Amino acid sequence: MSDERGFGTRAVHAGLNPDPTYGSVIPAIHQTSTYVQERPGEFVEDYDYARSANPTRAALEQALGELEGGHAVAFASGLAAEHALITQTCQAGSHVVMPADLYGGTYRLVDKVLARWGLRFDLVDQTDLAALERAVTDETTLIWIETPTNPLLNVVDIAGVVARRRKALVAVDNTFATPANQRPLELGADFVVHSTTKYLGGHSDVVGGVAIARDERWYESLRFVQNSVGAVPGPFDCFLVHRGLRTLHLRMDAHARSAEAVVELLRATPEVSDVRWPGFSGMVSFRHTQATELAASTELFTLAESLGGVESLIEVPQAMTHQSVEDSAAAVPPDLVRLSCGVEDPLDLVADLRAALAACARAAEGVRL
Repeated sequence: MSDERGFGTRAVHAGLNPDPTYGSVIPAIHQTSTYVQERPGEFVEDYDYARSANPTRAALEQALGELEGGHAVAFASGLAAEHALITQTCQAGSHVVMPADLYGGTYRLVDKVLARWGLRFDLVDQTDLAALERAVTDETTLIWIETPTNPLLNVVDIAGVVARRRKALVAVDNTFATPANQRPLELGADFVVHSTTKYLGGHSDVVGGVAIARDERWYESLRFVQNSVGAVPGPFDCFLVHRGLRTLHLRMDAHARSAEAVVELLRATPEVSDVRWPGFSGMVSFRHTQATELAASTELFTLAESLGGVESLIEVPQAMTHQSVEDSAAAVPPDLVRLSCGVEDPLDLVADLRAALAACARAAEGVRL
């Protein structure tokens, strides 16, 4: 679909071609593991075996590629997509520059798995472009960006990093922003990755990932890894993510409205400090001395890992999603709280959080007395 059309229009129609047999508006789910061949080695397009290709997966990949402006390869999880991208662009001895504030699963993958095979990496505060420039050398193979970062929600200047890349490739984890708010390939990045589990799927009912390449040569390379390693999503998972894409623009606006209302409350609460919200998306973080008690006191904000679903979630990263970075340079403070603001009525979310904050304040006052 033409890039000249609005993002909402493209989100609704991306990758959707009516079924050629019956004309159904939504294509069928191709729940199959293999395909009939007319003669040995003669089959339709790429469809010989479902690990190699599946029409439902192909439709999702087309849609994701259209929305990010590149060529998409779908995987069974966001970490599977990250693993494929890093292992295909790097080799033993390669140097990667990572953000100092990053998703715990990404750190675990690089530090506990890939480093064993000779990958070298440095953690850098990428909001400090001078520090990033010092960390990147002519031997740096890959610069890995998260923006906004997870969990501190720092915003990184993608174009500024690209300008300081030297010979390195640049990959951006766009999970928190989504293409509704940010399109890294248009800013000069070589790759985009997503956990499609999050905002792209949007309903907390599927796990998936995607790696999107600007260059067709790298796309073919990622396709090769996808087929060779086999960490592919099932057809129904692809269908669910593709369904979620069609309301992405509406949901992201609603998430942002919820976050804005919640941030107003947090910034007016004396017990709360370091409130962070990038001004878009539904992700908010802040610090509170009773983080654990607060996270267990809400009703609408469900205490759970993950993010990006229509329902609101609350977590304490140090004890939950970021345990794998404990005792490292990427460790997060124990009083940090992360919110994923859903699409409920913002006034109800504010009331829920206000009640939980008040309960913690009363408990703290009782301890002091």
